[in-house]
Amino acid sequence: MKTDLQHYMQVGIVHFMAYPQTIGGEGPIVETVNKIITDDFFSAIEITRINDSEQRKQVAQMLESGRITTGFGAQPILLGNKADLNSFDEEKRRFAIDLIKGAIDQAHELNAGKLGLLSGPKPDQNEEKAVALLIDSLKEICQYARAKGNLSISLETFDDATDKKCLVGPNRLAVEVAKEVRKTDANFGLMLDLSHLPMQRETSRDALYTARDYINHAHIGNCYIKNPTDPAYGDVHPRFGYPGSENDVDELVEYLKILLEIGYIGEGSENVVAFEVKPVGIESSDIVVAQSKRTLRKAWSKL
Repeated sequence: MKTDLQHYMQVGIVHFMAYPQTIGGEGPIVETVNKIITDDFFSAIEITRINDSEQRKQVAQMLESGRITTGFGAQPILLGNKADLNSFDEEKRRFAIDLIKGAIDQAHELNAGKLGLLSGPKPDQNEEKAVALLIDSLKEICQYARAKGNLSISLETFDDATDKKCLVGPNRLAVEVAKEVRKTDANFGLMLDLSHLPMQRETSRDALYTARDYINHAHIGNCYIKNPTDPAYGDVHPRFGYPGSENDVDELVEYLKILLEIGYIGEGSENVVAFEVKPVGIESSDIVVAQSKRTLRKAWSKL
């Protein structure tokens, strides 16, 4: 594709994955957010909790003045607290819902337009009950989000057997959940991640066509699943082309091709396609980010 890719999508990046020292709401948040906002390759950013209220205000001002589309990732909050939106234990499920409500409050402070989350673990039995509980949790969360402003909720699909072992899980099941939640919130949608597809045992074509009517966010990245002893094993989001990994230029070309086919991206589209990449070992965050940009440019040139 010779046309500028920026005319077909908003290119974003998951800040707290590219700079993992910030994932807990501490660390060099202002400095690293500033790096992304001042790089005009990016027109979107996803951030997570910022524990210090003054720092949140500072970042909110930076995001506003930078005119950058902002999303809020609540996934680290749920995972860090081992919180489960489909727990059979009502107290534990309520704890997870309350965590997301707190995340929505922060997302509102940061003027985010979308909040991403994930289901809890896949249970050993009574999966149908777990799905019903997840739907109930999501409906309550969506209601709270609407009361706070114009914030969309996006359920990200994950592996159900390799690493996170989430209930959702297969994109076919994600669509069933989305159908039910959309009965009460038309803005609810699904987030699909190229990084997760090999662990979900799904191709880009199968996954994206299955979820096409419900996708409201897309991630691009990589995974490594050959050797459990490798530091990049599982849902770690190593750089594209990490030795022995699943995704590089060709896989990204296919993913982008299908996004074009289903109309998620296209000329004039403002839908977000965001890198979710993380340095492994002593790798530099800045170098991994730069490599990701080069990979996207190369993939786009092959379309």
